[in-house]
Amino acid sequence: MPATDASLPPAPRREIVCADAIAWMKARGRIDRACAVTSVPDVSEIGRTLPVWREWFLDAVRLVVDAVPDDSAALFFQSDIKRDGIWIDKGALVIRAAEDAGARVLFHKVVCRRPPGMLTHGRPGYTHLIAVSRAMVCPDILLIPDVISDAGRSLWIRAMGVRAAAHAVRFARDQVGAQLIFDPFCGVGTVPAVANALGLDALGVELSKKRCEQSREQTVTTADL
Repeated sequence: MPATDASLPPAPRREIVCADAIAWMKARGRIDRACAVTSVPDVSEIGRTLPVWREWFLDAVRLVVDAVPDDSAALFFQSDIKRDGIWIDKGALVIRAAEDAGARVLFHKVVCRRPPGMLTHGRPGYTHLIAVSRAMVCPDILLIPDVISDAGRSLWIRAMGVRAAAHAVRFARDQVGAQLIFDPFCGVGTVPAVANALGLDALGVELSKKRCEQSREQTVTTADL
């Protein structure tokens, strides 16, 4: 017999909250069933001095780690930046803040933003993908390549590619056992859309009202992934 609507599994849910992520996470606390997949904004996106941003960034990472259960994980996509003539290694900042929050590194991968061998200026042609957890250990078999050469379609100039996001969401679903993907800096909604496409509920936080609306409506197809 053909399947009826009542026999089909419920569609994955998506909730996008328009709020300041730092204040929201402090008020909300730990989120059951969740694994975090996010990209913490850099200094140019929040309009603060470099020293103030650095402390804000470290606090944001600690709050993301605190937001998920101890036996879950938090995954961060972070691109290094050049500011005032120096390079800021955001991967190192993530690891430092995560260790301060009692977590340890599960894995550290590289996502190519440009084809290997190209010269880049101002921003490197790669992004760190770092997973941390308080209680998990890195699985013996990890189905994520060390170098992700195809990040996939980008839904915004600063957004992570959908295929790179899919690697993180599949890890959360298949190896963490998460049922909810949490992105406190969800932007135009790449991570929530990928999470829904892969069958998981999604919870995002975004300060911009315009990007909140985009995030609520954002879709990706299985062909994108």
